[in-house]
Amino acid sequence: MRKWLWGGAAVIGLLGTASLLWEPLAAEPAAPPAARSYDVEIVRDGFGVPHINGKSDADAAYGLAFAHSEDDFATIEEVVAMTRGRYGALAGQDGAQVDYVYHLLGVRDTVERRYAEIPADVRAVLDGYAAGLNHYAEKHPEEVRLPKLFPVNGKDIVAGFVLRAPFFYGLDNYIGRLVAGEAPPNESAAAMTPIGRDPEMNGSNAWAVAPSRMADGKTWLVSNSHQPLEGQVAWYEAVVHSGEGLDMAGALFPGSPFVLLGHNRHLGWTNTVNRPDLVDVYRLVLNEAGDKYRYDGQWLPLEETRVWLPVKFGWFTIPVPQTLYRSVHGPVIRNDQGAFAIRYAGIDNVKAVEQYYRNTKATNWDEWARSMSTGGITGTNFIYADKTGRIAYIYNALFPDRKPGFDYTKVLPGDRSAPLWKGPVPFDRFPKVVSPASGFVQNANNTPYLAAGPGSEIDPAGQSPYLGIELGMTNRGLMGTGLMMNDRSITPEELLAIKMDTRYTKSGWVKPWMDRLLAVDAKGDAKLAEAQRLLRGWDWSSDGKGRADALAERLIRHASRANWRNDPLPDPRETLQKTVEEFSERFGRLDPALGDIQRLRRGKVDLPLVGGADTLRATTMWDMDQTDGKMRVRHGDSFIMLVRWDKAGKVISESIQPYGAATNRPDSPHYTDQMKLYVAGKFKPVHFEWADAVRNAKRRYRP
Repeated sequence: MRKWLWGGAAVIGLLGTASLLWEPLAAEPAAPPAARSYDVEIVRDGFGVPHINGKSDADAAYGLAFAHSEDDFATIEEVVAMTRGRYGALAGQDGAQVDYVYHLLGVRDTVERRYAEIPADVRAVLDGYAAGLNHYAEKHPEEVRLPKLFPVNGKDIVAGFVLRAPFFYGLDNYIGRLVAGEAPPNESAAAMTPIGRDPEMNGSNAWAVAPSRMADGKTWLVSNSHQPLEGQVAWYEAVVHSGEGLDMAGALFPGSPFVLLGHNRHLGWTNTVNRPDLVDVYRLVLNEAGDKYRYDGQWLPLEETRVWLPVKFGWFTIPVPQTLYRSVHGPVIRNDQGAFAIRYAGIDNVKAVEQYYRNTKATNWDEWARSMSTGGITGTNFIYADKTGRIAYIYNALFPDRKPGFDYTKVLPGDRSAPLWKGPVPFDRFPKVVSPASGFVQNANNTPYLAAGPGSEIDPAGQSPYLGIELGMTNRGLMGTGLMMNDRSITPEELLAIKMDTRYTKSGWVKPWMDRLLAVDAKGDAKLAEAQRLLRGWDWSSDGKGRADALAERLIRHASRANWRNDPLPDPRETLQKTVEEFSERFGRLDPALGDIQRLRRGKVDLPLVGGADTLRATTMWDMDQTDGKMRVRHGDSFIMLVRWDKAGKVISESIQPYGAATNRPDSPHYTDQMKLYVAGKFKPVHFEWADAVRNAKRRYRP
């Protein structure tokens, strides 16, 4: 996250050494959930994946919290710190920026106001998860880095969802620009799309295929999320069961009390990032004193609150003051450009926890669709499949229910109520494809208007322009759809080959970019000419077999961010020159093998990895600061799951992680034990049924 809150080192001198103990003393722990015993058992399979079996759903959540803490308590603690506005005390200035957003959005106020509206059975699960975290923290006090952070309760878990959900569609980028005093979002004529999430953090591929399209007659769901391979939004795999009918295999993020994507016995779903316009910005008219704003002919008081952000500077934790403002629209940011109010999808909403939980418990399409109509999950596409052969694609978001008459892609007038929307549109107005004649649905972060092939697509004319639906296309979307359309009877091997495809199509954005690079006048520059010769012989694949794969991939990465944003592509000559110089310095040649420079690295394991920035086999982001000059993949294909139901309705699944189940335990044998399979494009079995997990147990215990 950019450092948009800080004006330099002067911050550290605000209160001096008198504040050394301020943060721990000022912090107050939450009241723990009501004391009760939890009945749960955990099995670890040969890859260390936890299988949790609780008497009740709350018991299972308790076990999930404990198991996940065993593998990555440090990251969970960071997430908990965020839910209390104390992340800056752990992570310094970057953490304090998250704390600023926490206070700006009024996360805790929302939770306190709305928590009682969450159904009792969901609250029991939240409290069970919190109790599991508390139990682990109590048993391992040496791992707790922030005093008075534990115990936690169900409200803290909900606060994590309320805070982090808007980050997935990029609200923090809007806030960052305004706090930094930059031009208001979308006010520039050059702005072609909403700001949205950082382009390099967007990703995921997904397919659902009906029995009519599969040669084996089974229903298939391919979940292929693209997330950071480590950290707070890295996937954690688990299988969860309870005596109350919770049976779910898949993955979740640190701080989640249930699986967020995967499958139960009856159905499954996965997600890909979408990017509708979910944020509106309003310019306020302030009075001369700056303490009131005009609204429908009246002057209303501008709410003002003072908060203190704990910021770690070395051994010190310093409280830094910030003044927050709020209007009827939502949070307000004042800068040299004026006063701007922000209204965003999911504002004042705590329903996401109920929706995710009900999704996991659904046993058929009607129950799942009813859960999806809860109106809690702020964004992301859903790709669905079930044991009956039904497949579906849902372009899901809490779309603002906007009124006609305003250009919502621009900054809106804040002095009248007409452009102020009250809530999201209902589920029946979401764009969707259900049981298409084509027999498949797919998404790879492309426009929803390319989802199922000709004759089965969503009609753009039938969608409201106020939903703010994106029109962008990715290479992955074009390849994913094209490969599916060209095969009327797909074998499982062919489906996996589609998922692992490393090619770029010449009908997408990469072709004109390559043409511009090849059109650069290289006279008098032997290195540029050599680079162009390599590019002319490139085979349009990042499979690591061609001499130009590494060079082409680096050049594509230089332009992929701009393409995603519909910004002008970089200058081709400067980009080519910079890349030639970089390769010459780093590798001493322009044609290193892609696998030699693109590496999957963790601990003592260092493996070559193929795939590209916008290929179906995705290696989206690199760490460039490796001591040997090579590139460590840090974002791309993360948790992958293959799910299928046979004609009798029995479900079988396989999965893979880039590293291993022990996501933050270097001493564990499961820290890197999936890496070789992942690099080879292979999978391990998911022991979905509890009896199967017990048969394959390497460890069986109670927390």
